Amino acid sequence: MKVVAFNGSPRKEGNTATLIKYVFEELEKEGIETELVHIGGKKTIGCTACMKCYENKDRRCVFNDDFVNECIAKMIDADGIILASPTYFTDITTEMKALIDRAGFVSKANGDLFKRKVGASVVAVRRAGSIHAFTTMNNFFTISQMIIPGSMYWNIGVGGAPGDVQKDEEGIRTMLTLGQNMAWLMKKLYL
Repeated sequence: MKVVAFNGSPRKEGNTATLIKYVFEELEKEGIETELVHIGGKKTIGCTACMKCYENKDRRCVFNDDFVNECIAKMIDADGIILASPTYFTDITTEMKALIDRAGFVSKANGDLFKRKVGASVVAVRRAGSIHAFTTMNNFFTISQMIIPGSMYWNIGVGGAPGDVQKDEEGIRTMLTLGQNMAWLMKKLYL
């Protein structure tokens, strides 16, 4: 089994990546392979609603000059998907939104490619707005017919400067619990 996480933060070693690593720690304890893909800070475009994915039905977005098709391929191959983003003006980064919109269209155009995969959202926040970002990513999972494991709280870690999230004990416990629950669910579904 494999989980791929997409880090929407432009900071490769920032708070968002730190939170993902706590989830990975628990998944790896259970023998689940993990992969972290950094998409934040990379050039991309959002979905243009050209509908070519519905015409082509080739599991790809028609635009080939950014990271999105590579990510879609990784999502198709994975058993579990983590979407992670810092909170930007109460929502996700533009790179994460582009991935969600374009991957979502491609999935729908090709018979719901992510159906019954396990999906989890992770949010880093300095102060407020994290619930909206959390909901944005979870909406991708629900419309994709994916299964979302719970945790002991919303999957949020608080910290402003890089490394600050390490001081959020509840946020860390939440990520560890998420990893445990994600591993448990995946074993029930796939073994």
